[in-house]
Amino acid sequence: MAKLKRLIIACDGESASGKSTAAKLVSKKYKLLLINSGLIYRYCSKMIIQHKPKRIIPFLKKKFKTASYKVISKQKLHSEEISNHVAIIAKNKKVREIVNQLQMKIIRRNNRICVEGRDIASKILNKNPKYDVAFYFKCNLEIAAMRRWLDLKKSVSLKEVKRSLKIRTNLDKKRKNSPLIKVKDAILVRSDQLNKQQVLSKMSKAIDRSLRN
Repeated sequence: MAKLKRLIIACDGESASGKSTAAKLVSKKYKLLLINSGLIYRYCSKMIIQHKPKRIIPFLKKKFKTASYKVISKQKLHSEEISNHVAIIAKNKKVREIVNQLQMKIIRRNNRICVEGRDIASKILNKNPKYDVAFYFKCNLEIAAMRRWLDLKKSVSLKEVKRSLKIRTNLDKKRKNSPLIKVKDAILVRSDQLNKQQVLSKMSKAIDRSLRN
């Protein structure tokens, strides 16, 4: 059986911009390991909310010594409480270092991988290894809020979801450490203007072009 060619994909974007769904679709199509960095940050928030440690960094370092992405990805991490908390801790440079170490450990072991988050192309996969294709997701706030509200099964008001998404995106773009930016060669995907099939088609064209080179 022919060895599959290396393929490293970066997916960045704002909150509820459709990047998780798109990353799942391309990972399935191209048989890639999928890493959602947002889930790792959400796991940090869940642990802090649950255990209320006096010193966050030593506590997280200890937790991450035995942390497994497989276990993290199976947890329930999409509550509004976690969403509001994670926007704050994601600004912490030391927390980012802990999360990045876990991500890099996984990335260096896998040369067919799709990583999604907010600083993937600009920081995590900007060199050694460098992404083969980068995507940047954008979505109108109204549509993003409606999607997240349905994800949360309408457990909080739509107005509250919209407010929290707006705050999160502003914090992500303005934070000092690894802010959310679109790198120069990232392909823009407007998930509010395309359906799932069209998003996958647009991404596939770029990925296939990269595989041919």
